[in-house]
Amino acid sequence: MKIGLFGGSFDPVHRGHVAAAKAAKSFLGLDRLIVIPSRIAPHKRGGATADGALRAELLKIAFRGIAEVSTFELDAAGTSYSYLTCRHFREKYPDATLFFLVGADMLRDFFTWKEPRAILGCVTLAAFGRAGDNPELHDAFRAAFGVDYIDVPFMGDASSSTQARVDLAFGKDGGLDEEVLKRVRASGCYTDPVIQAALALETEERREHSYRVARLAVARAKSAGIPERTALLAAAIHDCGKSVPLDSPLLAGFSVPADVPAPVLHQYTGAYIAQTLGVDDEEVLDAVRYHASGREDMTPLGKLVYAADLLEEGRKFAGVEELRALFWEDLDRCMEAALLHQIEYLRSAGKPVYALTYRAYEWLKSKK
Repeated sequence: MKIGLFGGSFDPVHRGHVAAAKAAKSFLGLDRLIVIPSRIAPHKRGGATADGALRAELLKIAFRGIAEVSTFELDAAGTSYSYLTCRHFREKYPDATLFFLVGADMLRDFFTWKEPRAILGCVTLAAFGRAGDNPELHDAFRAAFGVDYIDVPFMGDASSSTQARVDLAFGKDGGLDEEVLKRVRASGCYTDPVIQAALALETEERREHSYRVARLAVARAKSAGIPERTALLAAAIHDCGKSVPLDSPLLAGFSVPADVPAPVLHQYTGAYIAQTLGVDDEEVLDAVRYHASGREDMTPLGKLVYAADLLEEGRKFAGVEELRALFWEDLDRCMEAALLHQIEYLRSAGKPVYALTYRAYEWLKSKK
């Protein structure tokens, strides 16, 4: 009997997971496929957004008629290490041929996993990707472990649970199965009442901009050392003051700062409104408060939101692609270049440059 083991946080499970599983089941000729949601994945120490019971329930809906769902890792205490899972299923099915399914990104990290040889003593690793795409990795794998892994031909689209969480926060379907989506919405998981309230203040066009900013910010957050939820909240609400007039009850008690150019005033009104909506994280408020101008001593979150706001995929201007490349390479260099671009643009257009923007640029230059 051939059995496939498909583990992950599945937070949430989306159509890409199901398509990948179907591809593996067909290509490997699996008799059974067992999906195993993790309790706490080693590479995701922050834990899942949805609790284990909900994720298991969603998996049963998504994989109905395709696979069975095991709660082995959810029922175990502590971190979900794959070698323990593989050992459990080898002991449970001693005569079966076991395949452990992993994504291409996880495969590259396999060398650093806990007890990789113990895993390979129990299962054959099967990785999603294009067959023959990476002969160097195959060579390195064989050299390290004395066995090879199997390529499962499947690329799918660029779906990820991370981006699905952003989509769901913005009221989109996140690439989820229709029945899964119904259950997610009934649970209230992956939504934030502050984000919903902030987006309700924006025009449809502005909400789509905020969505693109959030997608970009969240995609970069992990490598910048910023918690996903913090990046999502700050990016999603950054423009909540854009369309709110100064005489709105939401701005009762707000005082306009001195010498603020009109195009950046909304960063201050946005931070004020965010507080009234219940945001009390000073780092998030600070990121909103200076997202259009920048300032000295910006936090990593502040830099992330400023840059994502400027460089989201809807922005079109000369030099944007160079700035986008820097965004992924070095956030400080990206910020310095972005601020200089903004200063030069405003000067060429005969528009005032806010003093905070000058100071932010000089501060970043001084850090070299």
